[in-house]
Amino acid sequence: MGIIQSIWPGTTKPLDGKCINLELINMKKVLVVGGGGREHAIVDALSRSPQVGKIFCAPGNAGMTDIAECVPIKDVQVEELKAFAIENQIDLTVVGPEASLARGIVDTFKEAGLRIYGPSKAAATIESSKDFAKALMAKYNVPTAAYKTFEDYDEALAYVKAGSFPVVLKYDGLAAGKGVTIPETLEQAEADLKDMLLDNRFGKGKVVIEEFLTGPEFSFMCFVDGEEVVPMELSQDHKRAFDGDKGPNTGGMGAYTPLPFITEADYAEAMEKVLKPVAAAMVAEGCPFTGTLYGGLMKTADGVKVIEFNCRFGDPETEVILPRLDSDIYDVFSAVADGTPIPALNWSKEPAIGFVMASKGYPGDYEKGHAIEGLETLKADPSIRVFHMGTAAKDGKIVTAGGRVLMVVARAASLKEAHSKALAAVESIKCDNLFYRRDIGHWAL
Repeated sequence: MGIIQSIWPGTTKPLDGKCINLELINMKKVLVVGGGGREHAIVDALSRSPQVGKIFCAPGNAGMTDIAECVPIKDVQVEELKAFAIENQIDLTVVGPEASLARGIVDTFKEAGLRIYGPSKAAATIESSKDFAKALMAKYNVPTAAYKTFEDYDEALAYVKAGSFPVVLKYDGLAAGKGVTIPETLEQAEADLKDMLLDNRFGKGKVVIEEFLTGPEFSFMCFVDGEEVVPMELSQDHKRAFDGDKGPNTGGMGAYTPLPFITEADYAEAMEKVLKPVAAAMVAEGCPFTGTLYGGLMKTADGVKVIEFNCRFGDPETEVILPRLDSDIYDVFSAVADGTPIPALNWSKEPAIGFVMASKGYPGDYEKGHAIEGLETLKADPSIRVFHMGTAAKDGKIVTAGGRVLMVVARAASLKEAHSKALAAVESIKCDNLFYRRDIGHWAL
């Protein structure tokens, strides 16, 4: 019998008269937790890693089955996910949704000796409690809007009446991207406060009332391990449902990257006055952050200020950012999970832009089960990616199964060209119950 003499990737040694590729032996098995467009983009990025041999996604979605095996476990079923990771000898787990992180999935996995990418339950509080995040920023002098937190409806209403409009109301806990309103009248503010504090639409909790800031918003995501902060490319999300930034707030109707209106000075200010100080503050508070720290920022007349923090990849920003990452994302996830230095990142210079196709009625009530056609023809163009956000497979067809259904992303030499290419791809998809914005990227275009 031959003896394996080397474990260098790609080497072949005889074993009992046969040749084997040792690179295949060392291929990694990765579990991605979640099932939306963000997780589809993470799976897509991992599928480009030469180190990754098998990707599982729990629960996954109908659009990723060609690159991942979908597992019927919900993202909040932490014990079941742990058991799956142990049984299948998963090398690394990557967590997408905030709900999983807020339930302490990272703590549970680490206690079981499993490698996992994401923040602890304590560190995830930077997203799961708006009040915690605002208090942290106040304590460590991180620039943000003036605010006050209330549990009592009458007190909150009195505070709003004494202020000016528009005003920003934020439910303190997790609300799937829908817990923020910007009422422009007292009547609207009364209704929103009643919704949050009396009717407990998102659950019983507090409301943070903030001053209204003006200026372009942008998303600044970083890979973070304690005080080590490695920035990703900047992007901009579009929250309002309709063209011209009209209509209700949504989970996001599209995004693009890079941002020509953010200068090098703005970038440096965001890093030095926001992202790095907050990472250091989390360490000082005894809940060091590991994973993706998302800064929702605004370029105001008084400088860069924080709108919100998330404890995970943004959605839909991830769908335009990760297609531009030329580095091996498995190396990045592993470094953060293991507490080793995060490798330098290489990015494509090509802009990327993505349009969300949503069910008519979203973010309110909507129908499910409408057939989607035209997806297969888009697979031939490597510069276009279609990430599934809320779809299902039924009778051999892809059908709508959520509010935000698809995100169509295109890369090109210029943002204008990428916009045209993505819009043409969107228009080639046929479904009688989808709508989308046509003005994604208007701040730059």
